[in-house]
Amino acid sequence: MTGIENTGQVIPHIPNSNELAVERTLLAHERTLLAWVRTAISMISFGFTIYKFFQETSKTPEGAERWVSPRIVGMTMISFGILALMLAHWQQQLAMRKLKKNSPDLQRSISSILSTLVLVFGLLLFLGALFRQ
Repeated sequence: MTGIENTGQVIPHIPNSNELAVERTLLAHERTLLAWVRTAISMISFGFTIYKFFQETSKTPEGAERWVSPRIVGMTMISFGILALMLAHWQQQLAMRKLKKNSPDLQRSISSILSTLVLVFGLLLFLGALFRQ
């Protein structure tokens, strides 16, 4: 049983200040990773939007004479989003490894699963833009 049993009642475990501090730190890392996920999604979607929008405008005679193609600009933005997400995921893993040294019973980060899914989606978009001429 968890807690202290007193006349048939179970009193729940009350976390001490160290446990609460670890939980606050864990949640701060989660919020930071989610902020990076939002930033990366914005960069990836903005890059893809630039790619598709300027692809349509470059079909006109004026648009064909640009020295930087919309494909390069869009793929660069998608690359920045993917790179930002990779670095944020790496930072999260380092922080979780450090926290688990002192508190081995920490739960797995759900936001890291989300960041991995967004990373795969960004890579698929990048590959789609790369191989589509």
